[in-house]
Amino acid sequence: MQTSPFLGELIGTMVLLLLGDGVVANVVLKQTKGNSGGLIVITAGWAFAVMIAIFVSKAFGSIDAHLNPAVTVAFAVASNDFSKIVPYISAQMIGAFLGAVLVWLHHLPHWAATESPGDKLAVFATGPAIRSLGPNLISEIMGTLVLILGLAGISSKGLGQMAVGIGPYLVGILVWSIGLSLGGPTGYAINPARDLGPRIAHALLPIPGKGSSDWPYSWIPVVGPLIGAIIGGLLIAGYKL
Repeated sequence: MQTSPFLGELIGTMVLLLLGDGVVANVVLKQTKGNSGGLIVITAGWAFAVMIAIFVSKAFGSIDAHLNPAVTVAFAVASNDFSKIVPYISAQMIGAFLGAVLVWLHHLPHWAATESPGDKLAVFATGPAIRSLGPNLISEIMGTLVLILGLAGISSKGLGQMAVGIGPYLVGILVWSIGLSLGGPTGYAINPARDLGPRIAHALLPIPGKGSSDWPYSWIPVVGPLIGAIIGGLLIAGYKL
């Protein structure tokens, strides 16, 4: 079988969600070994998930390893080349959905053991600590903007020649920093596929006592990151980062 950018984005995003949503499941679902591990465990797990997923995505054919529609949009705006938007985002959405399904399957006995519908939804999708849509939107815009500017900085020619293979580690640290510093208000989706694909999975999967998928909030972790991405792309283009 042939590798391809589409396959790389799909498999990479699937691994991202399997490991990223997986660490949330390990912390919030009852009777897991990691139950009540806390925010530090979740932010570290997501950081490592991003790092591993980038390596996987590149191995399966995506030299860009965006894994995130916001990243794809940002660099499309920065380069004025929009040819990757449809194939990349399609692959990312499929991969995110499949990754969430694998998390559900991996933790199959723990859904019935967990009473809280909110905890079950938290495995799949982000939610605000304090529901206030304006500030929630701003939080997602800011987190994504830092992500995009951080990625631009990591890949900047001004840093000189970077050792081969170090990039994914730096991106993982970047995501870890965003989670620790900016993740408190909304859970730092900073990735429309990361939230929307698993939220759809939550709505469709036969999870006992799962409750609502919280669709009234669902546009925040999609629109906010896209706005942050466009701002970041314009800054990259304007300053030729």
